[in-house]
Amino acid sequence: MIPRASLCVRIGLTLLLTAPLAACHKGEQAVASAAQGAVAAEHKAQAAASEIDRQRASLALIPLPTKSMYVDVREPGAWANPFLSVDAEMLNLRVFLTDANPSTLGQGTLLRPDAARRQEIQLRPGDLPEALVALPSGAWRYGRVIAVAESPLASKKDRPKVRRNVEAAIQKLNDLGLVVEEWPAPR
Repeated sequence: MIPRASLCVRIGLTLLLTAPLAACHKGEQAVASAAQGAVAAEHKAQAAASEIDRQRASLALIPLPTKSMYVDVREPGAWANPFLSVDAEMLNLRVFLTDANPSTLGQGTLLRPDAARRQEIQLRPGDLPEALVALPSGAWRYGRVIAVAESPLASKKDRPKVRRNVEAAIQKLNDLGLVVEEWPAPR
């Protein structure tokens, strides 16, 4: 028969020796899961970078902007390239498509009005790069330049959020290799 004190010492020693092994195993599991998380995050970042590179390459096919073509444009309605109006929650992209008829006969008249080629698209901020990539090359008459303005319809309390969205949109457009003409907000 083993004395009680000796039994307590043996149990204590057994617990002391097995506790670090269990803790070590949990530590290994934590390190392994952290490594798997890091690998997954790296793959996600590489996929996002390749998507941005694909979008940038697609937009690089549009010629560089010719500032002399748009330097005198002062009205948003006269701007012939894509025009981005930024609101608190949405973006409004205005695009003038090219005339499908190459003839100058009847151009701009009731038979072929310019307003019929004007398209307005409401977008979520995350959809902006794909929307720009999807535009036909004829929508970029001045070259790879886009006008950006705060929405005149935004309320005063939304102005700080609108401004943050404008800055985020400009950053995204610059990342895509576009030249940005920021227009003052009409008051």
